Amino acid sequence: MIGVRWGAVGAAAWLAPAPAAHVPLLARACGLRRHTDQPGVLLTFDDGPHPQGTPRVLAELDRVGARAVFFVVGEQVAAHPGLLEEIAAAGHELALHGERHRCLARLTPAALRADLDRAAARLGRPARLHRAPLGIYTPYALAHVRRRGLTPLLWSAWGRDWRRRATPASVAHDVLRAAAPGGVILLHDADDYSAPGSWRATTGALPRILDGLAARGLALADPALSRPAP
Repeated sequence: MIGVRWGAVGAAAWLAPAPAAHVPLLARACGLRRHTDQPGVLLTFDDGPHPQGTPRVLAELDRVGARAVFFVVGEQVAAHPGLLEEIAAAGHELALHGERHRCLARLTPAALRADLDRAAARLGRPARLHRAPLGIYTPYALAHVRRRGLTPLLWSAWGRDWRRRATPASVAHDVLRAAAPGGVILLHDADDYSAPGSWRATTGALPRILDGLAARGLALADPALSRPAP
């Protein structure tokens, strides 16, 4: 019984930061950032690059002169290396999402280190930001990411655009409802780890999101000038 109890305590400690993406007070307690120090909102995209979604996102961002952060997955970079260079050439920031899209709570410390090593090698240039798949960190993952000089960044608004039932209207509504100065918006430019074709909801929503932010007087933050803030 005692062993079971201590095992439960250990599991709870291991998973303690896991809900931080959805619990602001927990995120603050873990030192996980959901905002930046800029007055504008920061656009971020996870899971790419993707041969259909990423070019459409890049074209729409270029339309309004916006810059974003792309949290890329190493295995997708390996599959589409030219798209990585297109993202960088357009002036966007490249950040790490991992070599594979796996929950970090399920990885041993050695597997986590290897995953980040491979992802960093695929990126081929220094990164300053990291976002765990699903936003789930463990104490070890947080410590290791920070030891590598990376800052974990979560989000304060999202479009729930990975869902099968997501539409451009629903994605735009969810983002604009939660967007606020200093906020971080999470979207996905790929569907490799979500509902097939869900990138279409994202790319369809993006013009509405950008125009809606502008109508509310919310500027887009420049990733190069933005630093994560509590």
